[in-house]
Amino acid sequence: MSIGVGIIGGGIFAREEHLPAVEASRELTLKAVYSRSLKSAQTLSAASKVDLYSDDSDPGRGYKDLLARPDIHAVIIALPILNQPEYIRAALAAGKHVLSEKPVAENVKDALELIKWYHSNIDTKQVTWAVAENFRYLASFDHAQQEVQKLGRVLGFRVKLYGNVQAGSKYYETEWRKTPTHQGGFLLDGGVHFTAGIRLLLGPKDQITRLSAFTNQLQKHLPPVDTVDATLKTKTGATGTISISFGTTLTGSEWTVGCDGGSVSVSGSTITTNIDGKEEKTEVKDERSGVPPEVRKWGEALAAGTTNERQKPEEALADLELVRTTPVDIEYFNANSMIAGEYASERGERWCPNRLQAPAVVHFLIKTRTSL
Repeated sequence: MSIGVGIIGGGIFAREEHLPAVEASRELTLKAVYSRSLKSAQTLSAASKVDLYSDDSDPGRGYKDLLARPDIHAVIIALPILNQPEYIRAALAAGKHVLSEKPVAENVKDALELIKWYHSNIDTKQVTWAVAENFRYLASFDHAQQEVQKLGRVLGFRVKLYGNVQAGSKYYETEWRKTPTHQGGFLLDGGVHFTAGIRLLLGPKDQITRLSAFTNQLQKHLPPVDTVDATLKTKTGATGTISISFGTTLTGSEWTVGCDGGSVSVSGSTITTNIDGKEEKTEVKDERSGVPPEVRKWGEALAAGTTNERQKPEEALADLELVRTTPVDIEYFNANSMIAGEYASERGERWCPNRLQAPAVVHFLIKTRTSL
C-alpha cells in the first residue's frame, strides 16, 4: 500500500530535492503541500498537482487541517531551523510519521528536549520521527568508509570545506539565511553535513570527544560567524582538524582519514587511497545530493514498519554536538562551541550571552551520545 505524504515547506530544498525524491519513491505518494504562504506552496504544485495548504488560505486549509487527513500518513518537514520543532511536535502528536530536515534543532539543549519529548509522549513503535542527513546516503562516503575500515587503526584526520557565499546567490537570498534568527548562520546550516561526513568515515570506535576552535566572521553579510578552524581528538587518542569557511577565497573540499595501513580521502565523487606510497583514485557516482536514496530508505522503512538507523534523531544530535555542543567540562571559553553563543553546563546551570562575538576561541570536552 502506498504511503500518503505531505511536504511541509515550499523552499528551495523542498522544491528541488524533496519533491522529485518523493515522486520517484515506490512507497510514497504525494498528497499535499503546506507552506506558511500560499504563494510559496504553489511553487511546488506547479510540478505536481496536489492539494495546497497555507496559513493565508481559506479556513480549513491550514497545517492542522492537513494533519487531520486520514490519507496522509507521513510528512517531510523542511522549514527554517527555528520553526521546525513546533511543526515536528504537531505532526507526531497527530499520529503522522515525520522526516524533518537537519539540523535536529537550533541548539543541543532544544534538541535534547525535543528528543526527550518524543520518547516520553509518542508511541515510537507506531509513530516514528526520522531526521534527514543526505551525506549519510552519498555512495562516495559509503565507499570511503569501507576503505577506511580495511586500513586498521585511525592515526589522524582532516576536513576542509571552503566557499565564498555571495550576496544575491540562491541560498543566501533565502530570508531566514540572509538574516539568521539562529546562531551560527551558514556554519550551523551547512556544518552539520560536514560533521556527519567525518563521523561516518571515523566510525563508532573513533568518536570525537574533545576539541578546541577559533571562529571568525570574514564577510559582513554572513553574520554572526562564517569561519571555524578546530583541532579535535577522538576517544582512541587520534587527532585531527576541521576547517570550514563560507566566506573565504580559499577553495576545495576534502575529508581525509589516515590509518596504520594508509589513507583515504573524499573530494566530491573522487575517492583517493594511498597505501605504501601508491595512490589510487576511484570515481563513485552519487545519486544527486543523496536526498533520493535518503527519502527512498525512509519510505522503505515506513512500509516495513521499522526505522532506518541512520535517520534516528540521536544521530542528528551527534552531528549537531560537534557544531553546537553542551560541554561536560570547560577549560576556557567565551562561547560554547565552534559557532554558538550560548553555554550550558551538563546540569544546565549557566548561560552566557546569546550572541557570539567573533572572533572567539573555545576549548572543551564533548559528551558523545551516539555514533554510527
